[in-house]
This record gives sequence, C-alpha cells and structure tokens, in this order.
Amino acid sequence: MVRCMHDAADDALLAAMAAGDGDAAVVFVRRFQARVFGVAHAVLGDRDRADDVAQEAFMRAWRHGDSFDARRGSVVSWLLAITRNLAIDNLRAQRIRPTDQLEAVIAQVAARDPDPASAAMLDDDRRRVVDALRDVPHEQKRALLLAALGGRTAQEIGEIENIPLGTAKTRIRTGMRRVRAALEDQSPVSEWDER
Repeated sequence: MVRCMHDAADDALLAAMAAGDGDAAVVFVRRFQARVFGVAHAVLGDRDRADDVAQEAFMRAWRHGDSFDARRGSVVSWLLAITRNLAIDNLRAQRIRPTDQLEAVIAQVAARDPDPASAAMLDDDRRRVVDALRDVPHEQKRALLLAALGGRTAQEIGEIENIPLGTAKTRIRTGMRRVRAALEDQSPVSEWDER
C-alpha cells in the first residue's frame, strides 16, 4: 500500500492522511519533511526548535487536512505557510518571555542601595546611567530596560506589561527624557566650563 501512495498527488495524499491512513501519513511526511524543516530552521536558526515546529506543522496538517482548499493554493504552499506561522509564533513566544537575567538587572537598578561589589565594577559612565535610572519611576524604568537591554519593541512591552501600546511608548519616551535630564544634571564640570 505504501508503494502505491508514493505516486499519489499531494492533495490526495493529504486527504488520505487526514482520514487516518497511516501509510499516507508516512509518505506525506517523507515527501515534505526536508522543506518543512528548512522553512522552520530558516526562521528560527535553531535545529532543535525547528524540529519541534516541523513536528507541530505535520500534526496540524493531519488534524486540519480536511480544511485544505486546492482553489487557494497547493498543498506544499499551505503546509509551508503553516510551518512559517508556527515558527514565527515560536520566535514571538521566546522574545516576549522576559529573561531571568533581565529581571535581575531591573531589580539591581531598582535597588536604592546597590551591591557594593557590582557597583565597583561599573565604570563612571555606566554608574552615571544606573544612578540616573534609579530616580526614574518603576514602570518607566522597566519599559526602558526591556527596550534597551531586552531588545523588546513597544508592542512587546505592552504585551509583557499588559498595557496599551500608547502607554508603553509613553513610558519609554518619558523614562528616556528623565534619564537624559538626570545625566545632564550629573555632567562633570570641566576646566573649560569654569572659565
């Protein structure tokens, strides 16, 4: 039976797989596995995550194969669109989840009495920035650090903090203004300024 499936058209193979034909599923996966994995890997850049996404793409094709509409495109384009969407969702999920390291940095910057050992490691410029950040309200500080250190967009910060996009943008912008003003107030007086 598997031998006969090798010659089946893509849409017939998908329909048989969706109807529960195990042989069709084996042939379907073998036929498209390299392309599906290739798309997932191209988006994610990580073999293990690409494997997981590829497996999920085939599971979705099996569960939703009966919804495939040949008038809207080919089986392979449908399957690769599923794969691409899953890979992008995987990327977003990884980016939106704040890292423990970033949370530790936020906590350290928020502390009024910094750890003396870590404070001594900061050069003068970094110490000035950290001091300026300490006077920024907590919500603005979090938004700034998520953007600057975490590489998050305002949209992602809104999702992380469960706030509207406009509020996230305002927190970043207002926090930056406060830090800039604090840094200008801290600027060292040079011998040229005294003249």
